[in-house]
Amino acid sequence: MKKKRTMLRLIAFLVVIGLIYVGILQYKISQYSDETPSKNADYLIVLGAGVRGTIPSLALASRINAAGAYLKNNENTVVIASGGKGPGEEISEAEAIKRELVKQGISESRIIMEDRSTDTYENIEFSKELIPGDASEGLVVTNKFHLYRALSIAHDHNLEVKGIPAETPWKAVLKSYTREYLAITKYYLKHFF
Repeated sequence: MKKKRTMLRLIAFLVVIGLIYVGILQYKISQYSDETPSKNADYLIVLGAGVRGTIPSLALASRINAAGAYLKNNENTVVIASGGKGPGEEISEAEAIKRELVKQGISESRIIMEDRSTDTYENIEFSKELIPGDASEGLVVTNKFHLYRALSIAHDHNLEVKGIPAETPWKAVLKSYTREYLAITKYYLKHFF
């Protein structure tokens, strides 16, 4: 009986610690979810997300729409479409971003392709190599749940960038945030240990 009570207390303690940790992560994520991007940035990096065949996932479509809206109002900003080709994808995420932006009226001459990356770390690392030499002010476009980690990784690569938060589709909220909590934990472990 005593062992059972001790075990229940331990489980309750771990659940409370877990909830506090998730609360802290959610707070960090929410700090970046309403950023207002500065006007006329030199460049913008759109981070890739899944493509089904040639169709952008809901999360990627949201990122593309946020980027398109910014680019239409800031005509001197160039965009780096970032993302390689994964399983089940007929085209790279970068190509999907480019195609959709062109459909929205963005000139191909403003779009730089980064189509080798397989994760957020590589998105940032490989995109950094493509930033025009005279560029100084940059922005990163990704979904709200992803912005905190994406900007943290960018800062680790000495990129002084701000974010453009794209909406997270309701269908993807639970899955996206759960995966992001795990990804942030992995980032902390990799970064601090």
